[in-house]
Amino acid sequence: MNAHSHTLNELFLQLGLACEDQDIQAFVQTHKLTGQTIPLHKASFWSTSQSGFIKESWQDDSEWCHTIDNLDTWLRT
Repeated sequence: MNAHSHTLNELFLQLGLACEDQDIQAFVQTHKLTGQTIPLHKASFWSTSQSGFIKESWQDDSEWCHTIDNLDTWLRT
């Protein structure tokens, strides 16, 4: 894995989502995965391309993994 880790703001921008702090907070509040055991990339709220990016980033152990893991944790708490 690369040493560089991206911010949540950068991840949301990469996913084509609004990326200001308040936008991320609103997304996390309205897209909860509490109690669900599905992988993050299979969540129903992602587009095909967003899901693909998340899945590929994990499979490739890319520099996005840490940030995606943080988002996954936020969505499950």
